[in-house]
Amino acid sequence: MRVESFFEWLGETLGAIIRFIVEGIGGFFAQIGRAGADFLDGLARALGMDPTWLSILALIIGLLLLVHAVRAFLRGSVVYGLVVLLVGLWMLSLLIG
Repeated sequence: MRVESFFEWLGETLGAIIRFIVEGIGGFFAQIGRAGADFLDGLARALGMDPTWLSILALIIGLLLLVHAVRAFLRGSVVYGLVVLLVGLWMLSLLIG
């Protein structure tokens, strides 16, 4: 009789510890997810654009085009750099309202 209650207590204690760890990790990742969503909402609000995934993707592509234009200018390709710069600025001007 005593052995059964000991193993029952041990099982309940181990289950409680595992549950505590799993809920803690889940809460941690939920906080990270909320922080990321809040960051993207604040970024979109500051730029005056919609906080959708498509808008964020277009913003990233526009910024990459600007970086690509700067790299083209550093390589000495002025015409290509101007074209990429204008396309990047055009894309960003469509997003930012």
